[in-house]
Amino acid sequence: MTAQIPSNHPRAESLRARERLISQYEEGIVARSGLIAHGRGEAFDYILGEKTTRSSEKAIVAASSMLLMAKTPVISVNGNAAALAASDIVKLSRITGAKIEVNLFYRSVQRERKIKAVLEKLGAEKVYGVGKDASATIPELGSQRRRVDPRAMLIADVVLVPLEDGDRTEALLKIGKKVIAIDLNPLSRTAQQASVTIVDNIMRAMPKLVETSGQLKKQGRKKWESTIAHFDNRRNLKDSIKSIEKRLLDLSRQEKSLTLEEGEKLEL
Repeated sequence: MTAQIPSNHPRAESLRARERLISQYEEGIVARSGLIAHGRGEAFDYILGEKTTRSSEKAIVAASSMLLMAKTPVISVNGNAAALAASDIVKLSRITGAKIEVNLFYRSVQRERKIKAVLEKLGAEKVYGVGKDASATIPELGSQRRRVDPRAMLIADVVLVPLEDGDRTEALLKIGKKVIAIDLNPLSRTAQQASVTIVDNIMRAMPKLVETSGQLKKQGRKKWESTIAHFDNRRNLKDSIKSIEKRLLDLSRQEKSLTLEEGEKLEL
């Protein structure tokens, strides 16, 4: 049963995202574990203040430049990414020329085809990695995510991996690819290993990637090269952690009391 969410609810957007994931789980697009993963990410989003930080904005500019400079960019799509950002994935693909490839941890041809159908309905001209098309493998990776399309991810030089697992990020880097991650947890293996890490909610990051890529595309290769040359992912991750630290400190210093659900008061 779909919940009726009042438009004036203070967490309306978050609740809509949850309902979308539940609906897509029931449709066979999102894996059951994807619901857990979303909740874990949402917890980090609370800590971030549910907004795009300055360090994330810098990472988005670097990521956009990297996609535009790439010879064969690929956007990797799993169930959660399809449920939460399919429209923007298609838009970003058009702007940057990136191929779209379905890649799942809990893999089945049925899920792959359903995700492909979602993307095609939104205008994707070609979706890679479905069924027998994923005939190549990434070395040193044991999960089903090792299976990739030889026409897309296998030959990619840059891979955008929203909502990724650390094992595959490390494996992609080992075979010489640059990895752009979208991850709300700056301490995860994915975030720490990626070439560019956007510490943000995919529902905020993807529209910003679309907008920024469109703007940068008009500025040319010199601008992209300069942006990437001046971007330091390690430093940017530290800035993301500092943003979290500052927010927590600010909250801890608030003088007003917080009212708990039970009616008790917590004096900070």
